[in-house]
Amino acid sequence: MASSARNRTVTAVLGPTNTGKTHFAIERMLGHRNGVIGFPLRLLAREVYDKVVKLRGPSVVALITGEERIVPPRACYWICTVEAMPLDLGTEFVAVDEIQLCADPDRGYVFTDRLLNARGLTETLFLGAETMRARIAHLVPEASFIRRERYSTLTYAGSKKIARLPPRAAIVGFSVENVYAIAEWLRRVKGGAAVVMGALSPRTRNAQVEMYQNGEVDYLVATDAIGMGLNLDVNHVAFAGTSKFDGRKFRHLMPNELAQIAGRAGRHTNDGTFGVTAEAEPFEPEVVDAIENHRFSPIKKLHWRNSALNYGSVEALLASLEELPQDADLMRAREADDVLSLRALWAMPDIQDKINNARDVRLLWDVCQIPDFRKVAPQEHASLLSAMHDHLHNGGTLPDAWLAKHIKRIDRPLGDIDALSRRLAFIRTWTYVAQRKEWVADAEHWRAETRAVEDRLSDALHHALTQRFVDRRTSVLMRRLKEKESLVAEITADGDVSVEGQFVGRLDGFRFKLDPSATGEEAKTLRSAALAALAPQYQLAADRLYNAPDKELDITEQGGLMWGDLAVGKMVKGADILSPEVAVFVDDEAGADVAERVKRKLTIWLERKIAALYEPLIAMRDDETMSGLARGVAFRLVENLGVVPRAEIAQDVKSLDQDARGLLRKHGVRFGQFTVFMPLMLKPAPTRMRLVLWSLFEGFGEFPESPPPGLVTIPAQVGVPEGYYPKAGYRLAATRAIRVDMVERLADMLRNLDARGGFEATADMLSITGLTLEQFADLMTGLGYAAEKGERVKVKAVPVVAETPAAPVEDDPVTAPQEGQMDAPLAEAGADTTPIEATDATAPAEVTTEEGDSTLDVAAAAPAGEEAAPEMEVFYTFTRAPRRRPDPQGRRPERSEKPGGGRPQGKGKPRGKGGKPGGRKPEGPKVHSAKPPRKEKAIDPDNPFAALMALKNKD
Repeated sequence: MASSARNRTVTAVLGPTNTGKTHFAIERMLGHRNGVIGFPLRLLAREVYDKVVKLRGPSVVALITGEERIVPPRACYWICTVEAMPLDLGTEFVAVDEIQLCADPDRGYVFTDRLLNARGLTETLFLGAETMRARIAHLVPEASFIRRERYSTLTYAGSKKIARLPPRAAIVGFSVENVYAIAEWLRRVKGGAAVVMGALSPRTRNAQVEMYQNGEVDYLVATDAIGMGLNLDVNHVAFAGTSKFDGRKFRHLMPNELAQIAGRAGRHTNDGTFGVTAEAEPFEPEVVDAIENHRFSPIKKLHWRNSALNYGSVEALLASLEELPQDADLMRAREADDVLSLRALWAMPDIQDKINNARDVRLLWDVCQIPDFRKVAPQEHASLLSAMHDHLHNGGTLPDAWLAKHIKRIDRPLGDIDALSRRLAFIRTWTYVAQRKEWVADAEHWRAETRAVEDRLSDALHHALTQRFVDRRTSVLMRRLKEKESLVAEITADGDVSVEGQFVGRLDGFRFKLDPSATGEEAKTLRSAALAALAPQYQLAADRLYNAPDKELDITEQGGLMWGDLAVGKMVKGADILSPEVAVFVDDEAGADVAERVKRKLTIWLERKIAALYEPLIAMRDDETMSGLARGVAFRLVENLGVVPRAEIAQDVKSLDQDARGLLRKHGVRFGQFTVFMPLMLKPAPTRMRLVLWSLFEGFGEFPESPPPGLVTIPAQVGVPEGYYPKAGYRLAATRAIRVDMVERLADMLRNLDARGGFEATADMLSITGLTLEQFADLMTGLGYAAEKGERVKVKAVPVVAETPAAPVEDDPVTAPQEGQMDAPLAEAGADTTPIEATDATAPAEVTTEEGDSTLDVAAAAPAGEEAAPEMEVFYTFTRAPRRRPDPQGRRPERSEKPGGGRPQGKGKPRGKGGKPGGRKPEGPKVHSAKPPRKEKAIDPDNPFAALMALKNKD
């Protein structure tokens, strides 16, 4: 015990939390020339150290904890953990905070020792709960007491779900797993939470607390470490449990322990509340009354361990540690980790051989007092202590290389939260060792080295905690929404929307699509923030669309209305096929005025688009001079957007008089053998729009696409709706479809041929269809012709070589066109493209001799004495059966007749190879020409100049 003179300087400042006891002690210390304050946690010691440094400067303030030592040469004020308090400084002031921890089973003996032995020369303060009054009065009889009342009221708020907890709340769990689970849930629902645990380094804890204090998150999840004097802006404390593992067993917390934690609610004069959440049972009424009124049962026993140790031998040391207290208010503390380590090391024979005197015993005890921060197996911790003792006993200090190897193994700021937490626990062992300057050769170096590793691991752990338990996006937006300030949205060229720098989704035209990764409450927060920030953006976008030029708008093949790459609406069925309506893609939150402006713009543009594409059709529809059958045919053409199979209106067309036909032709109508159409309506743009308008009017779920522009024929498609080919501008013929204007040109070519006797395809026919001979045969079958395949000797016609060398000749343009090819240039120009092989079958092939002379011997290419095998070719003969076949679409094709109404030339008579009736060869020598003889052009009976040409021929 201290002398009675010192006892007279002792004051116990007791009371509940939030009474300003710590602030009072700091003021009293700074009123002296020097002083020491001991705190229960390294975290709290660091917080007070930072506060005193701000008041007096770093040159006079020291910080001493088990793992940290900052001692400037002129240090006057020492901020320490209770275990690290220097008791031999002889300072004027000494204070111990949370003195009620004398009753703690694990650390209570340290606080009891300070209560009994730590004294200032002029003033000593013990700060703590009112429950310690009787014990202090008994053990320090001459101590005076000051009771401090709580600044604010603490009220029980009952049980609440975590989702309903108010902002600025702390949720308390009593296991790491529980803390993590709650923090994870809060991230999904509330945007996240800060995490505070006693095992955190001060750097990590400060970073997490700062995140909470500055409002980045509204919730704090913590262990009971927050009950030890940490000052936070907490309005409500919610207990997620009421029992904890105390190192040996699970036990329920006592009312005074609950009050120590609940008292964190309410800062200074702000009232606070407490309650339960999650699976915690509501408090009993008597517990509520005790916490609200700060009335608790007094502490009856304090834990004590003898501090006057005997270092004569290890046995004597153990005996002094097991000594019983002499006062009834004290009870012997259970064996702490240092005693367990001492027993484990003393059981090692090699350790026993090294202990020869009191100095060796003292060194062994100092080594055993290294805390087991790692919480590994006792044997593993004892093994590490044994290795340290060997180095210290033999060489006096720990080898630098040995220290560096262990520290380097820990210096890895990567991994998840658990891995980083373990490494932080491991480095604490070496920071503790580095504080013992007699154990290391260069204490300053190793203190800096271990501190740097701890800082790196602390920063990595803070980052990992934040990444896992904080959704910064949601927390930032929730805070800004709560502040009711105008939110600022930023939209990239790709439509990505960020609000206050946080990505929230995409804006596709006038529709906002939330980030798909957001769910639950997070999604609600993001949508609220996004729509609030996007309100002015909708108006600006509507203005830009309304003033946009027509070329920026387009229609998809599914009827969508596009503004550049943005979908802003779609076409819907209207009153008639040429009058579709518009449905806009605009969020309801954008407002009715925005939707109306977008609809008005798209409607006007669509009307102009249709009017431009179908100007001839609309002009014909609106021609008031048209009446009778002509108006009926015009109506059918308008109804079918410019393309009607002739079979569907055959009777009406047949009944038209010449005036009616002339009036329709004036509007660009062509009366073909298979189709009545307007050639201008076959262009790619009107065709594409025709398919969209037709599909829309018919109510198709998926619109068929238009064929690629420029193709004369296309393969037949599977699954297209009935009526597709005429709307696409094609006529189906067997396995292919041919464009309606090209099939009419083909019909013109076929009209003068001997359909009964048979004919072969010409290069012109193949050229305009863009087909091979086999594909052409299939097409003709689809048009109602019979195709008979044959084979014959291929006759080659080679011109005689000129005496003078000719200029290089380009590839013959009249070759078999590839599938889908456009009309060949020669065919378009009307050039004679009769195949070369159609000449006289007796024409010999040219052979060039070694001397360069040309001969006309067919067999010259064969080896001497052998006959050359003739080269064969395939050909088709097309005939029209006497009985007409039905059209592939179920309609009978119209009869093809020669002008004048007579029988087809050569009907019923077979034609020879030379194309002459009777099959006789022409007499006299065959003259080969560079192009076949010119054939007369067939006269279209519907041509208005047909009568004039007939009169001219007659003359």
